[in-house]
Amino acid sequence: MAQAKMHHPVSWVIFAGMAALLLSQGVPVRSGDATFPKAMDNVTVRQGESATLRCSVDNRVTRVAWLNRSSILYAGNDKWCLDPRVVLLANTKTQYSIQIQDVDVYDEGPYTCSVQTDNHPKTSRVHLIVQVSPKITEISSDISINEGGNVSLTCIATGRPDPTITWRHISPKAVGFISEDEYLEITGITREQSGEYECSASNDVAAPVVQRVKVTVNYPPYISDAKSTGVPVGQKGILLCEASAVPSADFQWYKDDKRLAEGQKGLKVENKAFFSRLTFFNVSEQDYGNYTCVASNQLGNTNASMILYEETTTALTPWKGPGAVHDGNNGAWRRGVCMWLLALPLAQLVRQF
Repeated sequence: MAQAKMHHPVSWVIFAGMAALLLSQGVPVRSGDATFPKAMDNVTVRQGESATLRCSVDNRVTRVAWLNRSSILYAGNDKWCLDPRVVLLANTKTQYSIQIQDVDVYDEGPYTCSVQTDNHPKTSRVHLIVQVSPKITEISSDISINEGGNVSLTCIATGRPDPTITWRHISPKAVGFISEDEYLEITGITREQSGEYECSASNDVAAPVVQRVKVTVNYPPYISDAKSTGVPVGQKGILLCEASAVPSADFQWYKDDKRLAEGQKGLKVENKAFFSRLTFFNVSEQDYGNYTCVASNQLGNTNASMILYEETTTALTPWKGPGAVHDGNNGAWRRGVCMWLLALPLAQLVRQF
């Protein structure tokens, strides 16, 4: 803090000089003297806040001043420094206090309240502690790596006190932190370990700060679904080939050894990021057979075979033989007539006997 060029009474100059001399000679703090006017305990504030330094005095005090190291800030009501952030709050018979506004890290350190009683200067010291919110100053860029490679991520942060740094994988399957250090090392990375990794820096001064790094794991295609399909002649048929790959796979279709081209009559090839669909709009006898789906990227290729076969649909209907009766409403009446016809011969036999 710069020294102000002001005119002060000779007595103040002498007192301030003696106080500065005592400080430069390392006079110990008289904290054990119950009759000695004391400054407050250590003061802790966050960067950007205001720090109030209070010194309790009594009616025996004739001179009082606040000093920062060997620089005089205030002597009585007179300001000795040029820093506009330092203001006098109180100068009474019981308290002498100043305030430092918009505190920064360079304000941290010892401050001394110096008083004079019975022509003997004495001092009491308070330490100003400035806390700083965490800030990530350096972090790895997004990275793309082939499966099986090694990954090293870095996250550097500053703050007061020093922040704690943790890494975690943003994934539904990930549990807890995977590193409690500035550096995260992954050996032999797998496709399941791709995604975003979050660095968090915290020191309880403010909310943790977080930044993320995207890790892309490249791997060759893997066909996960390719099924044969049965379709009747004249109907619409679809063959589906699903494959996962990073970068996304390119798909090609073959019938036996002949490649099928987009726009071929009666066919449509639809390629997406993770699947390819081969559509037959009007299946004919010539369409039936073996088909191969080939998925490839710069890391490799794979293929799967499937069959488009003919599916026959035969309607199953009840067989009606000669004399079959299928009238449910008249069935009971017909059974009654039959029973009456059977009973008639029996009655004639009874009459004969």
